[in-house]
Amino acid sequence: MPLIWTERGLRSGASWIASADAAVQEQFLNELDEGELLALPYLFDFWAMDHQLPPEGSWRTWVVLGGRGAGKTRAGAEWVRSMVEGAKPLDPGACTRVALVGETIEQVREVMVFGDSGVLACSPEDRRPVWESGRKRLVWPNGSIATIHTAHDPEGLRGPQFDAAWVDEYGCAAVNKGTNQPNKFLDWKSSESRLPYYSTGARDELMQLQYLRAMSEYWNDPGHNPLSPEYDGRMLDMSRAFVWAFDTRPYPFFPNNVTKWSDGDNYTRGHWINGRTAGRSLASVVGEICRRAGLVNFRTEGLYGYVRGYAVEQVTDARAALQPLMIRYGFDAIERDGVLQFRMRDGVKAVTLDPERLAVTSELDGTAEQVREADAEVSGRMRLRFVQADADFDVIAEEAVLADEATHAVSGSEVNIALTRGEGRQIAERWLTEARVARDTVRLALPPSQIALGAGDVFELPGDANEGPALYRIDRVEQSDVQLLEGVRIEPQVYDLADIYDEVVQARLFVAPVPVLSHFMDLPLLRGDEVPHAPHLAATAQPWPGPVAVFQSSTDANYELSKVIGTRSTVGITRTSLPAARAGVIDRGDVLEVELVSGSLSSVSEEALLSGANMAAIGDGSYDKWEVFQFAEAELVAPRTYWLKTRLRGQAGSDGLMPGSWPSGSSFVLLDGTPSQLDLSPNLRRVAQNFRIGPARRGYDDPSYRHRIVAFDGNGLRPYVPCHLRFRETATGDYELDWIRRTRIDGDGWETPEVPLGEESESYVVRVMQNGAVLREEMVAHPSFHYSAAMQASDNLASPFDVAVAQVSATYGTGPFQTVRIAE
Repeated sequence: MPLIWTERGLRSGASWIASADAAVQEQFLNELDEGELLALPYLFDFWAMDHQLPPEGSWRTWVVLGGRGAGKTRAGAEWVRSMVEGAKPLDPGACTRVALVGETIEQVREVMVFGDSGVLACSPEDRRPVWESGRKRLVWPNGSIATIHTAHDPEGLRGPQFDAAWVDEYGCAAVNKGTNQPNKFLDWKSSESRLPYYSTGARDELMQLQYLRAMSEYWNDPGHNPLSPEYDGRMLDMSRAFVWAFDTRPYPFFPNNVTKWSDGDNYTRGHWINGRTAGRSLASVVGEICRRAGLVNFRTEGLYGYVRGYAVEQVTDARAALQPLMIRYGFDAIERDGVLQFRMRDGVKAVTLDPERLAVTSELDGTAEQVREADAEVSGRMRLRFVQADADFDVIAEEAVLADEATHAVSGSEVNIALTRGEGRQIAERWLTEARVARDTVRLALPPSQIALGAGDVFELPGDANEGPALYRIDRVEQSDVQLLEGVRIEPQVYDLADIYDEVVQARLFVAPVPVLSHFMDLPLLRGDEVPHAPHLAATAQPWPGPVAVFQSSTDANYELSKVIGTRSTVGITRTSLPAARAGVIDRGDVLEVELVSGSLSSVSEEALLSGANMAAIGDGSYDKWEVFQFAEAELVAPRTYWLKTRLRGQAGSDGLMPGSWPSGSSFVLLDGTPSQLDLSPNLRRVAQNFRIGPARRGYDDPSYRHRIVAFDGNGLRPYVPCHLRFRETATGDYELDWIRRTRIDGDGWETPEVPLGEESESYVVRVMQNGAVLREEMVAHPSFHYSAAMQASDNLASPFDVAVAQVSATYGTGPFQTVRIAE
């Protein structure tokens, strides 16, 4: 049975076959004869993607939008074929006259005709048209003709009575001299990668901006784009004109996320208009500042520059607002005949002065005085701080150093202007070179016949055979019987910016303003090498915002960064209660159900359990009420929900804090090394501190930050609760009490007869209590206490009563109490 499909026709036939299994693919190929196999590569409906096929129904204009590689040129070429070709090579098609319209003749020829996806490449041999270069047209075997036309000659579209037209988009790369060949751009992966004629390859957004402005203004002029006699509208509808290299990927994440989009590097060489159309020309910015200041008579025609962003932070006059722009772009403001003129410092249109025609004056020693400043007066290092464009608008710095600079002194400056890193480097280098050249100054006098020269003008003086002519910019003018000028040396090449390659900026990912769940934990020593007085901090969030910052201050102001947490902790909430159990033996009681906010749990063997694995903390959420325990079994019973069994309770001396039962809803933190200690100085122990905790990529005053005020006891210094508290009544009615001392340091060894003391001296507090009231409190230096009958009588003691014992630390104070009830 032949392989057929009817619902989709030929559309996406290649995708349909590609998704089939090997048997179907083999059957499909075997059923094609030799002629069908030869024709298959040219059946565009079979290979095309949906957006490459023309829309159904009656339409007059089909606009194909897409980024580079979307197949726009192939779609246009195949549509032209479908219009002019008949069923057989010599049969007439639906159209006989087609217009191929592009920006330039070369663009149409290289892309639409001879390009890799052009008409010739898409046509089979028996239907391939012939290119007649002299007449700039394609002629098909059936007599159909396609002629080339450009946007610069709209009148050429009149007369031929076209049946159809294929019009390419317009555009220009943001690259030096891009308008020389608007269809050329750099793409290292493309065979069509080229620089425009005479381009240095330097990035130039202004070139692209001016090109788009010129195109828009030209075709919006009714004189160039008249009304159509056939329909109510212009011959070219500029509201339906589209610029090439617009990409729908969101700026600035494209092009900056090169790990996701490998073609992002092309952006720094002028590809795409994303993020560029919001820029302003320098002339328009200067003009706006002048108009806001009330200036009317000014001229900005001579300014050239692209302003990505400029901030005027204070209300000030126009001079102060213009000064950063003048320094950055290198131009001067000159008042002439009541008109304020802005002129670049590039030395164009210099006036040549004849030394023989200079005026003589007593103000000068001769006709001209030339002075050179000492090298020590000029810095050889320059550092510029500016706002980095194309990403997060961080303030960065670029530094330039002259090759012969031997000192480390640096001259610094900053501007509130958005620049790329390459532009910042270019400016720093220009300033250094400009300052080195400007060491040379000259004073001379001109006769009244040359009074037209004024401040800001450039003149040329002939030099000797070694140096040649020199250019000077007039900085100061004094007029009397002669015109006394002071000029500073300039070199036009200084303003030809070096081509410094701009790397794609790595923009920070968006951080959702989600609050961070954090737990301060003032824990005992777990390994023994921790800072004993410093608390641990566990942090998590859903979703995780990336690094979490902890800011600290003694007051709710003047915060300083204390710590950055890079990994979220495994944190959860208990869904069942956990009754108290004996420490030191395995608790095989009911399961503890824990629902995690983040992370996961796993089981370990009992041998690993006894070696310290799967350590966790359970508490009421306060900073100091945490019991440390371990678990061997972790059974996943629901999404993010575990049953914990086979536990070791009250680890690291935390049995002294174990309540009768930890209720459901208690906090759970896995102590796997992710919760880390804060850097807290010893003098701040038990001193209240303000903390702000939140996403590190946001400021600590962001609403997502949580504010907490905590004072830590430093429980790593806390003595353990004594154990095995026993009493014995003597025949005389006295009570003898004794207990076993424990230690918080190196207490796991079995080689010594007694564990290390761990404190400066051995000391205990003993309390005799009845009905919660303390009847007697004694300090003893040994793990025993003699409670005589005389003491009992003095205390008016009645049975039953309680005796509580706690070890005392000279640094920490009294530790947890162990209590025994004595009854007759």
